[in-house]
Amino acid sequence: MKILSTLKIAFRALRRNKLRSVLTALGIIIGVGAVIAMVSIGNGAKSQVESQIASLGENVILIFSGSVTASGVHTGWGSAGTLKIEDAEAIRREVPGVVAVSDEIVSTGQVSAGNQNWFTRIYGESPEYFDIRKWPLEDGASFTAQDVRGANKVCVIGATTARQIFGSSSPLGQILRIKGVPFLITGVLTSKGLSPQGTDQDDIIIMPYTSAMKRVVGGTTLRGIDVQVGSPNDLDPAQQQITALLRQRHNIRPGRDDDFTVRNQQEIAETATATARVMTLLLAAIACVSLVVGGIGIMNIMLVSVTERTREIGVRLAVGAHGRDILTQFLIEAVTLSAIGGVIGILLGLGTSRLLSIFAHWPTLISIPSIVAAFFVSAAVGIFFGFYPAREAARLDPIEALRYE
Repeated sequence: MKILSTLKIAFRALRRNKLRSVLTALGIIIGVGAVIAMVSIGNGAKSQVESQIASLGENVILIFSGSVTASGVHTGWGSAGTLKIEDAEAIRREVPGVVAVSDEIVSTGQVSAGNQNWFTRIYGESPEYFDIRKWPLEDGASFTAQDVRGANKVCVIGATTARQIFGSSSPLGQILRIKGVPFLITGVLTSKGLSPQGTDQDDIIIMPYTSAMKRVVGGTTLRGIDVQVGSPNDLDPAQQQITALLRQRHNIRPGRDDDFTVRNQQEIAETATATARVMTLLLAAIACVSLVVGGIGIMNIMLVSVTERTREIGVRLAVGAHGRDILTQFLIEAVTLSAIGGVIGILLGLGTSRLLSIFAHWPTLISIPSIVAAFFVSAAVGIFFGFYPAREAARLDPIEALRYE
């Protein structure tokens, strides 16, 4: 029997019971639509995390003080002041491939201007920080190396801090009191949005690290050091050399824990996106359950169809049709049903993703491979769950089939 005539018979059989065919395909439609929508949500979340990681800058190595075990207690990043200005200077001098270094101090505090006040994060940095983070200024200028040497009372503020303190007025040239110390605002940063940890990156004040040490925070140690290398290929070698250099400078003997933590941007990105990947796989796996349920529905309806059409099968076998022709016919019916459901499900998934993006403001990213995979999986479901009923139809005895009432 030719495939074309078999297709015609299959479509005729599906049209004969339109409502049943639609209800049978509904499981595939919902399953494929759910897979497309869930994968797009997961990919959107992963893309958002990756863009947030990119906001750290390019080819960045982050060094945190802490991670030291004392009296059986293992402290975390930034919890112990184990990094010094001399460590940052040694990295500048001795590690090949390093193009920029920023000494970093982090604190929080109340700031005020006029009758407005705000609690925000306070960063002490080197002038290279803005190049490392690729964080241009929206207005004004950043502080200079001279400001660092003189521990001058100047600062740059983020967009959120500027809005909360000054509203729609320009903060340039204004005096901002930081923990009671007056600082001159020289610039306003462009908005960066949320960080990979979900904090507002624009709610920040950045000043020379020497000013933070002497006038705001106190102390002589650094919370961290930001390092930028020339290319991605330099990340791993530079990280290893920095670790070896700091262990040597801190007199850490072999076998002892480091009193600092070194992470490169690739490691941070992999850690941050791992959760998004797991979420995507979990959502897709849950959605695939609908496909299995839809496949079971196809098998059930095809078995019913074989029973209802037993006499038809017997007549066709009696006039010369082979078992493989019957097998092909019922298999094509099942695949056609699931493939049509797959196409409709893809359209449903694309529409759902778009609506979630518009109305729920969820980040979604349509994946072409997931669309192609969903279509072929829906066809495969038809083959897998349609094979058993088709084989049962092909095995019918012609004489017994003709006697069937």
